[in-house]
Amino acid sequence: MPCREMVMPLTFCASQRLDLPVKHLSEQLPEYLQQENRVIGSLLDPRQLTRLGPGTYRYTVTSLQVFQLQVKPVVSLEIETEGGTMHMRALDCELEGLGIVDDFNLTLEARLSCDSKGLSGDARLAVQVSQPPLLRLIPRRVLETTGESILSGILLGIKTRVGQQLIADFKRWCREPPALNSPQQTAEKTAAMQS
Repeated sequence: MPCREMVMPLTFCASQRLDLPVKHLSEQLPEYLQQENRVIGSLLDPRQLTRLGPGTYRYTVTSLQVFQLQVKPVVSLEIETEGGTMHMRALDCELEGLGIVDDFNLTLEARLSCDSKGLSGDARLAVQVSQPPLLRLIPRRVLETTGESILSGILLGIKTRVGQQLIADFKRWCREPPALNSPQQTAEKTAAMQS
């Protein structure tokens, strides 16, 4: 009986750390992080984000070019906020662009915390997938290096959004009248915008 060649799945992973000083009004950061819709809309591109319910979202990642393939991951996210910390994790992921892939697995674990100095956080993103037939001639290490570079780029993009959009939104939120900052009214404003 001929031996079947065991093909190990490709594995890519990347991680990113964040230490961002916030000099003004940092004592309001814990309350701001409770504004789930605002914070997620600042961390991720709101045009690619759909709220499914309290604490759950669908995010369509920008199309990625992997050699000759166009890939578009669609990730379901769960958000939990506790005290001054927000946790984000991927519940599942569909992959558009590779045809039928049975063994695609995406893992995302991210944390954003605040203290008297500002914001800190870390994120880890990993993907495991079999080598698509179109890419079988490309050496495994080249594919893994490319995949890790793509994942690092995604995390770096989120880190950049924290330093720019999230901080800008935090400053706007601090200037709004207190009644507008309640989580219920923020949710109502978001629902009205999505209608």
